[in-house]
Amino acid sequence: MTKFTVNDRPVEFKMDPETPLLWALRDASNLTGTKFGCGTGECGACMVDIDGEAIRSCLVTIAEAEGRFVTTIEGLSRDRSHPVQQTMVAEGAIQCGFCTPGIVMNAAALLRKNSKPTDAEIDAAITNICRCGVYPRLREAIKRAGRVMRGEEKIAAAPPPGITPEDAAAAVPAIKAPVE
Repeated sequence: MTKFTVNDRPVEFKMDPETPLLWALRDASNLTGTKFGCGTGECGACMVDIDGEAIRSCLVTIAEAEGRFVTTIEGLSRDRSHPVQQTMVAEGAIQCGFCTPGIVMNAAALLRKNSKPTDAEIDAAITNICRCGVYPRLREAIKRAGRVMRGEEKIAAAPPPGITPEDAAAAVPAIKAPVE
């Protein structure tokens, strides 16, 4: 049996120790935010945080995760309040959403180490493949998240899970255009 911590909860997997962490998370733990993309570590859709490092979970066995701390997109922020999640929405850096969890996990790890990365540092760290090509907006979202994390900027929160954007918009008073 393999034991480690996932999203601050101890887990024990009765699976083959050579099972990729990706499949243990998705199939045994029902943490489906971690996506299967390529299975070879190229795309980054399966990115998780292991002991503070962004790691492609398709390349790590559960035996290699023994005794470690794993955080998935579900554990990063249950209410979508993490600055990277907020700024990805605010900057329109999400298209289809398939690659988004892996990018968010990678960006969060980058910003923990360097809250003011340059474009070159972002490009070097965020090697995830996004088929929608949101890279310019992604860079801006990561820089903005850094400003939020440093306390230089605040961002209005996205609606919590279960609330539609329409319902959230209805709760905010409409801004009237000036009368000319």
